[in-house]
Amino acid sequence: MLLKSPPGKPTSGGDRTPPRARLPLALAALTAVLAAAMLGGLALGAVRVPADEVLRIVTGEAPPGPFTTIVRDVRLPRVLLGAIVGAGLAVVGTVLQALVRNPLADPFLLGISSGASTGAVLVLVLGVGAGALGMPAGAFVGSLGALLVVWAMARRGGSMTTGRLVLAGVAVQYILSAVTSLVLVTAARAEHMREILFWTLGGLGQARWDSLPLPAAALLAGLTVLVLLARPLDLLLVGEEGATVLGLHTGRFRTGVFVLASLVTAVLVTVSGAIGFVGLMVPHAARMAVGAGHRALLPVAALAGAAFLVLADLAARTVAAPQEIPVGVLTALTGGPFFLWLLRRTTKAEGTA
Repeated sequence: MLLKSPPGKPTSGGDRTPPRARLPLALAALTAVLAAAMLGGLALGAVRVPADEVLRIVTGEAPPGPFTTIVRDVRLPRVLLGAIVGAGLAVVGTVLQALVRNPLADPFLLGISSGASTGAVLVLVLGVGAGALGMPAGAFVGSLGALLVVWAMARRGGSMTTGRLVLAGVAVQYILSAVTSLVLVTAARAEHMREILFWTLGGLGQARWDSLPLPAAALLAGLTVLVLLARPLDLLLVGEEGATVLGLHTGRFRTGVFVLASLVTAVLVTVSGAIGFVGLMVPHAARMAVGAGHRALLPVAALAGAAFLVLADLAARTVAAPQEIPVGVLTALTGGPFFLWLLRRTTKAEGTA
């Protein structure tokens, strides 16, 4: 099943409201959900902080104290990082699904997140790279390399099917997981093992104020560029030939956006590890709300992804408290069944096409 919904066409069967008219309502609703999720993320945990006290702390009206330290120094950076990473993964997933015209595309399933994680781990263990940009650079090389290999494998034979894309992504993930496991068992220092497990499972527990500027800048720059490229992304929905006839150089455009998607993913994985399925589930929900046109779809997907990951991280911190579940494990538990359902529906549609 390819993404064939033309831009602007409603994707939900019962709602006849034009997608453009639903955009303000969707943005307002998602902003409210995100604000509530962030408030919950700041108030709930091993130590519960009253909601009014959280608001006083965030606005700077509360005096110094234990609650202020917990909210301002521990939870607020984590909640903000969750919103940034969730938004970024959702945006990248939305764009990848348009680029390959496949509803199963996702930074994790296509091996981009695994490639970024492996690249960062190799930089960490081998000690290569200079300064704070060493691991993001290694992650970028790994993510782009993984994406190119998956794309080349899926395109062999001249056409790309859903099954071939999924198999290529799974194969690359297995290889990268084996490399990461090999590095894990041969790491000489104990702190390397802990950090490698962090990148493998995904989590927001290492969030600090100084870890926010780089992913925030990557998200802002990437989202701005992609919104400006909304029309070419819409043209890809009509197919290769149609997009070319309408003046789009599809090969050059795909290459540029692939590089941008890999760069954004690499920065996010560097600070959060490999968190899967956010970029798979959120774009489908966003299309149901506002249609397939990317000028509306991208900001809606960003807000929905931010709210989703903040809520997922809140659940990961509280469901088994005081034990904390890696948020990547929780998103896999929710995203795995969704992927299987989507794969079944997609292969059935291809079989009847």
